[in-house]
Amino acid sequence: MTLKLLVLFFTPLLSGLLIYLVPKSRSTNFKLLLVFAGAYLFAITVIHILPELYHQPIGKEWIGLFVLAGFFLQQLLEYFTSGVEHGHIHTHDHHHDHSHHHSHDQTQKSVSAIVLLVALCIHAFLEGGMLAEPSYMGQHYDINAILLGIALHRAPAAFALMTVLAFQLGSRQKALPYLIGFSFAAPIGLLISSSLADAHILTEEGLILLYALVCGNFLHISTTIVFESSPDHRFNAKKMAVAVFGALVAVAVEYIV
Repeated sequence: MTLKLLVLFFTPLLSGLLIYLVPKSRSTNFKLLLVFAGAYLFAITVIHILPELYHQPIGKEWIGLFVLAGFFLQQLLEYFTSGVEHGHIHTHDHHHDHSHHHSHDQTQKSVSAIVLLVALCIHAFLEGGMLAEPSYMGQHYDINAILLGIALHRAPAAFALMTVLAFQLGSRQKALPYLIGFSFAAPIGLLISSSLADAHILTEEGLILLYALVCGNFLHISTTIVFESSPDHRFNAKKMAVAVFGALVAVAVEYIV
């Protein structure tokens, strides 16, 4: 439990702080990291999480419905996050509208930042719950493979969050509290889910359905990353190679390690 909490907290925190060292966020290496993370997350979802879910002793129709619900829940959250959770960075500033006062503009930016943070924290909170009571999923459920997948996509998400908020709020220092709050979300999700399971408030069936919901989140995020890496479906050999490598790492973790 301690290791999982430390990884969930420090991975986004340290990744977000990289903005102080790597201010330019649109580098090729950053995009390739996203492709690798997306391919790994997609592969580990398809070859590990989904098969384990469908081996659980509850109605398979419920598993499918919750995976589908998780997919569209992530689509809904992206209306508020603009894709920050999969490393999408939007820093467009609209200078053409001078009708608003400066104080009103700052208030709007603060509210927008809070909405962004809340949406990201909901997603991170659910991800943390994905790591609670892995024994419910059976002895073949590799919690470390899932933890690695979560860490791989939370790292660029945190960096993107800091980039967006530093631009939006006009200061990296003002964005720092949001990063700390985001870093706490997944550990809190893990602690609360574990506590509810220990107290038998969250049943084994309920937790498995939570896993299915987050599985749908993963499918949406990972496929979005991979598809966005090839706009207009143009073939890019380097990105394809990185994606295949990410998928092969997931296969190695599943069948070899």
